[in-house]
Parts: sequence; structure tokens; C-alpha cells
Amino acid sequence: MTFEAGITAFMLVKTTPKWLTLTVPQRLQAFETEILPVIEEKAEDVRSRFYDTEFYSTRVTDVWVWEARDHEAWQLLVEALRESPFWDTYFEVVDLLVGVENGYARNYGVDPLATIEV
Repeated sequence: MTFEAGITAFMLVKTTPKWLTLTVPQRLQAFETEILPVIEEKAEDVRSRFYDTEFYSTRVTDVWVWEARDHEAWQLLVEALRESPFWDTYFEVVDLLVGVENGYARNYGVDPLATIEV
């Protein structure tokens, strides 16, 4: 079964001093034991990718790209993250940009305008 994203969210975050005081192995352990289990327990039908941006930005250190099957899956994910140390303990959520890929094409019944075929 293929995954079809209903919405895509760009979660712009900034690491907190608490996160930065952890060693890399401690960060990986915290993520695997404190954040992932909460997500896996409460949120289904989502997938994610991480992008490091701290080399280019001082306001946002990472961009977490989420794809969710629908708005309910996205809502459950955000609630799960808010109930974990991810939200405001290890990361400050700077902004959320949520959109529908090629929504205009669906709305107007036209082919998507893109530089690559998806």
C-alpha cells in the first residue's frame, strides 16, 4: 500500500539550550525513548524527514517535514508532540507551514505546474 499525503507540514524548530547540553548519544537516546514512543502510540498515518538548517539560519535550526494522510492524523501528531519533551523542552516550534501539494491543480482541474514530474 502506498502512502498518499493529504497534507504536508513544514515544522520550523529551534533547538533549546537543554537539547544542546546533551551529548549526541544522549540526544539519540532521548529522541528514541522520550519522543518516538509518544508519536508511535498516538499518531498514525504520518511520516517525516529532517533537514538541518543551523548552518544557514540563526532563527531556525531544523525543519521537520511531515506528511499526513489527513487533517486528523496531523492533529493527533501535534497533540502527541505537545505531550512529549520535544515541544518546548528540547525544541521551540518557531512556525508551522501546512499546505496541500498542488492544491490549486486539484481545485481547478488542471495539471500541476512543477519543474519535475511527481
